[in-house]
Amino acid sequence: MILPIVGFGHPSLRVRAEDITPDYPKLAELIENMFETMYHAHGVGLAAPQVNLPIRIFVADGSPMDGTFEGEEMEGWKKVFINPQIVEENGDLWAYEEGCLSIPDVREMVKRPEEVTLRYMNEEFEEKTETFKGMQARIIQHEYDHLEGVLFTDHISQMRRRMNKGRLNKISKGEINAGYPMKFPRK
Repeated sequence: MILPIVGFGHPSLRVRAEDITPDYPKLAELIENMFETMYHAHGVGLAAPQVNLPIRIFVADGSPMDGTFEGEEMEGWKKVFINPQIVEENGDLWAYEEGCLSIPDVREMVKRPEEVTLRYMNEEFEEKTETFKGMQARIIQHEYDHLEGVLFTDHISQMRRRMNKGRLNKISKGEINAGYPMKFPRK
């Protein structure tokens, strides 16, 4: 089932999400719905707060970005991250133009560390600790931010935020056609 994605300004995007337990109701169905929603919206990641759920889970599939960066394998990189915690971020900051399904039609250069080590539970609630690099690290950091109530626009300069203010205001009012179901805070 395709879930509506909340738009910029929606309060759920600014709440720090809570951990869940293995008995979370209909968890497998939620994961399936999140992937379906993400694919329908042509995204590579989706966090629960984006579908109005204040829980610590996000899904990612970097396959559409395979071949974008030389030497980085993204084909088949499909993962579920439950109750993730960043253990460490390393490497140089590198800039890349990011967008967000909750903020359609806005893209900005964001600097992030090139490597992240994450402790998380997979969909079977098995604990994992893994280090991710490059685009995988970027996707993880972007989605992890959603669990902390942070948006990619928080990482850009004050000047760039002012330049995007009109577009962000229109998104919060629902004055945009994203091509997928959305909920807006001021519509």
